[in-house]
Amino acid sequence: MRKLLLLFSFLANVTASYCQDEMKIWKEFLTLVKNNKMTTDRIKPHDQLGDKFKPILLSYLDSVRIQASPSDWTNTPEVIKTDYRIQFLVPWSTRGQKTDYCFSFVVTDNQWYFQHLESIFIRLDKTSPPPVSSFPDISEPQKAWAREEIYWSFIIQNMYLPVAKELGKEYALSLLKDGGGYYVAAKTWVPFATAQKAFILYLCWEQGNLRGNNVTLESLSDTQATVMLETIFFYLYNIAGHIKTRISIEDYKQIFETNWQDRAKSAGWNLDINYSPDYKVTFNFCRDK
Repeated sequence: MRKLLLLFSFLANVTASYCQDEMKIWKEFLTLVKNNKMTTDRIKPHDQLGDKFKPILLSYLDSVRIQASPSDWTNTPEVIKTDYRIQFLVPWSTRGQKTDYCFSFVVTDNQWYFQHLESIFIRLDKTSPPPVSSFPDISEPQKAWAREEIYWSFIIQNMYLPVAKELGKEYALSLLKDGGGYYVAAKTWVPFATAQKAFILYLCWEQGNLRGNNVTLESLSDTQATVMLETIFFYLYNIAGHIKTRISIEDYKQIFETNWQDRAKSAGWNLDINYSPDYKVTFNFCRDK
């Protein structure tokens, strides 16, 4: 019995030591970030992202520092350790609201390095034992973001950029045009309005309910329509840093405009696109009777 108690005591001390070491890392990290002393030599991104991602991660930490409320610096994180990685899950202030973040670190030769910052993390560590058919989930806005990030990352990195390099930008852009199919979807799935109105209404539904963008239909008639979008597409460019390192904002915007101009033209609309700095886009449609 005495040996068993000693074993429990030893394990408890080891666990406490690990927790202390991990919290020491967290506190050292916060001190560097809070005092704007964090540098790229303390950052090791995922191998697939490479060293070019270091300045982007550093800029994220600068944003974390600027937006922090006083209580953020004293919150106690949930700590999850897997192999040589340590994750700290903690709520943090972002644009005036609290967002749960996962700060990831790696430890090499007794030295910690910041690895990644993520607001989408799926608690699949809480999955029930097999056999199981339901799994921990995330919010609908997070899933909409994930769908758009996966889709546009693939389109840009695996399709647009390689094709543009081999066959030219114009040819690569032409492959992204889907106006004919988009218009057919509008006419067949929204058969209760005139074809041109169906296109506008389908656009609002598709972007809002399918893509997860914020959509406002400001006006609609047979010859004019105004739609305002707050697009995940443009949020992605600034927040999902792996896209920004591969394509210029000008080329990225051209993909967006090519896609929507082709859709509008296929439906018989002229389209003028206006941008605002808060990721909002206004579509002004007009056509002759």
